Amino acid sequence: MDSTPTAAGFQPLDQIGLVQRVAKLLSKAIVTGQLRPGARLSESVVARELGLSRAPVREAARLLESSGLVTYLPNRGFFVRRISAQALDDLYELRIVIEVAAVKRLIRNWTEEADALLTAQIAELFRVAAPGVDMLTQVEVDMQFHRLLCAGSGNPKFLGVFEQVAMETEFSIMVVGRLYDDAHRLAATHEPILDALRAGEEARAVKAIRYHIAVAQRVVTAQFRKIEEGQSPT
Repeated sequence: MDSTPTAAGFQPLDQIGLVQRVAKLLSKAIVTGQLRPGARLSESVVARELGLSRAPVREAARLLESSGLVTYLPNRGFFVRRISAQALDDLYELRIVIEVAAVKRLIRNWTEEADALLTAQIAELFRVAAPGVDMLTQVEVDMQFHRLLCAGSGNPKFLGVFEQVAMETEFSIMVVGRLYDDAHRLAATHEPILDALRAGEEARAVKAIRYHIAVAQRVVTAQFRKIEEGQSPT
């Protein structure tokens, strides 16, 4: 890993919700490639750029460590984590387990509110599929649909696990590029999930969410294997 402290041109922050805001700022820098895998996350450099003490930066880095975006090496500090194809394959396998369980609970506790929220989120997916919308926005809107599935299940543990892997998922997609050539196709892949939930057909809903995540799993892990082999992702 490169031990040279990395500056990223951050702007100073005020004191409200400081640790969470620093964590969000750093996670965005990592997901978008502003901070590259293997780069050292220097507490002193980041703190100086943000106009803060090192303490909130260190706490934010710990939050990112728990989400899988950074790793801590004793006596060396925090580094942006290098994620392997196998680790991502494991991550998507976990997502399938969690989201299948969430869908099963959600369909048994289906409400008009859940229907409205998921319908609105799919509409948002189509809206951000328009030309000129950046890919990070599209990925975040996509992940919000899955967050709503977990939240709607009524089991906070599902949502907690989802939040732990959400940033890693976003990072992996940003590294390999779009999962689909047309962002409208990505939006459309969420419709069978909602259709099955509305119909109250558990088996069809489970099949739809499993297929949806498995497609991303295949694409992302295949592209990361190319990266590991020194090839350019396509």
